[in-house]
Amino acid sequence: MSPSRRNSKRIRIGNVLIGGGAPVVIQSMTNTDTRNPAATLTQIRSLAAAGCEIVRVTVPDEMAVTALPEILAGSPLPVIADIHFDYRLALGSIRAGVHGIRLNPGNIGSADRVRAVAEAAGEAGIPIRVGANSGSLPKGLLESKLVAGISHDEALAQSLVEAALEQVRLLEQYSFTQLKVSLKASSVPVTVKAYRRFAELSDYPLHLGVTEAGTAFRGAIKSAVGIGALLIDGIGDTIRVSLSAPPEEEIRAALAILESVGLRDAAPELVSCPTCGRTSWHLIAMANRVESLIAEVKSSGKKISLRKIAVMGCAVNGPGEASDADFGIA
Repeated sequence: MSPSRRNSKRIRIGNVLIGGGAPVVIQSMTNTDTRNPAATLTQIRSLAAAGCEIVRVTVPDEMAVTALPEILAGSPLPVIADIHFDYRLALGSIRAGVHGIRLNPGNIGSADRVRAVAEAAGEAGIPIRVGANSGSLPKGLLESKLVAGISHDEALAQSLVEAALEQVRLLEQYSFTQLKVSLKASSVPVTVKAYRRFAELSDYPLHLGVTEAGTAFRGAIKSAVGIGALLIDGIGDTIRVSLSAPPEEEIRAALAILESVGLRDAAPELVSCPTCGRTSWHLIAMANRVESLIAEVKSSGKKISLRKIAVMGCAVNGPGEASDADFGIA
């Protein structure tokens, strides 16, 4: 059973609908040098093959801006430009034809610069993501709350919400409402608290993620707990699992999270027992092999007609747990 979704505004990034009841979308970010279009396109195509639906690329300088037209021409996915510090890079990226802009309210600069980006994005008909991040909040915001005597986690969650709302209101002053919002911290409780609070105050679509989550294993666990909790609440329109790992691993984890909360078709679902002293065969190796085979078949574009596959180790719980499976191995 899939969770009841929060009713959010709908926006479009390229040909992908976001919010307003559209399916939750998987995003990732390239880790190649954007100034190298060939390497960047190779990675984007690999991400698309893995199941990514929107990709973000960093735009650190004018050389990266000049590479964007080639990347956009060859990308199978909508491309979002990630902008920090220099608003002129956002303007150049919009002129190049990107499908969306990501701004950080803590480092983009004065209101007139934000206005210039909003006007350019409005003319181009592309959305902006307001990205509040615990590592780059407006100067003094967090400190002012800590002085008030509240806990650090509560102060950080409040600061994320206020930073995002401030930028949203500023953009709204310029009649720009094609927005998506993120509120990321490396702490799962802080991240969840910030998103829940913002969701009560606004109906803009939300991009979920736990920033700097960590390596492939621990980062996937933190992301599953944080993103999964919010998705079960019905909160979230796009997700990214941020990992210190090849970006294709982010897609694998994101798909597993969506499948686990009932927002993506998991067929065939693989269930397997944890093994105990009663297990008399190499169940773990078999379960891993079956999982790999499922991934290989699905990545090739083929469909598997089985709904559930069970790999079980003994006669205690195995028959009952596998009773509703279409195919069993024991």
